[in-house]
Amino acid sequence: MPMTDRDPLAQARRFSVAPMMDWTTRDYRVFARTLTRRTLLYTEMVTTGAILHGRPRERFLGYDEVEHPLALQLGGSDPGELAECAAIAEEWGYDEVNLNVGCPSDRVQNNLIGACLMGHPDKVALAVATMREAVSIPVTVKCRIGIDDQDEDADLERFITQVADAGCEVFIVHARKAWLQGLSPKENRDVPPLNYPRVHRLKASRPDLHIGINGGIKSLEECQTQLNHVDSVMVGREAYQNPWLLAQVDQAIYGEPGPADSRHAAAMALRPYIQRRLEEGAKLNHITRHLLGLFQGCPGGRRFRRHLSENAHRDGAGLAVFDDALGLVPEPASA
Repeated sequence: MPMTDRDPLAQARRFSVAPMMDWTTRDYRVFARTLTRRTLLYTEMVTTGAILHGRPRERFLGYDEVEHPLALQLGGSDPGELAECAAIAEEWGYDEVNLNVGCPSDRVQNNLIGACLMGHPDKVALAVATMREAVSIPVTVKCRIGIDDQDEDADLERFITQVADAGCEVFIVHARKAWLQGLSPKENRDVPPLNYPRVHRLKASRPDLHIGINGGIKSLEECQTQLNHVDSVMVGREAYQNPWLLAQVDQAIYGEPGPADSRHAAAMALRPYIQRRLEEGAKLNHITRHLLGLFQGCPGGRRFRRHLSENAHRDGAGLAVFDDALGLVPEPASA
């Protein structure tokens, strides 16, 4: 792997949870840490405008120390603004800054953010070079395999080469192209077919770069298969909707025991954090919504989800609601 000497995340990056809007919030990330110590976590995409002009900055950049290793994903295209935000991220203690070149939504397209930037590799290259000059932490790029009519290996390789020449050594590639015309953001997550071999061929042609893969991966067995071809795996929706998957990552990917012996143990480990957040004024459902999939497939799991869904949003809902929900799931002798 490249960057081993200079990049403290070279090993952590082997498995990561994808940045997902409204999902990978700080509450989810703290919950994830009850399941895995080693996984690299990403924030939701935060735009440069939010960081530079939004207040308080804590709203966009705040996190708990337990979340490390932690990467901030930035949305933007102006090199100066991106560099300023990267420097702010480093000051705040983030371990990596990642540039979003994969989001297909209309809103970000109109501001030249996300997947549309794949059509402007010169802008991405300049942004990466400017960001790298501003920080000492890694600057990485998350992109698609192509957009619209860019549908050949050569299109992806041209983009990667131009950005790599600007100093980027780490690319996480969502193995679907994005149709910026004709498909909604939701459809762009499922309709364009997955093309893992294109990412594999990219890695084979650029062994000097760290190439990670993302898109449609749902099991650790699939992760291990992918790791035969690429440097790292990023899992998105499955890690969120079936979070117990993360409890197996430390052992399977890093050869170390994870922090949670059982689903109940993970839930109880989060309890002090929930109490603290409630004391800060957070609503219970804003936290517990991230746990709804914890007992997926377990006896009582549906009752657990229903109890939280029906009660956690109520005024004054506190730890008693959480404890009652846990009580609806029989605790087995082992996970």
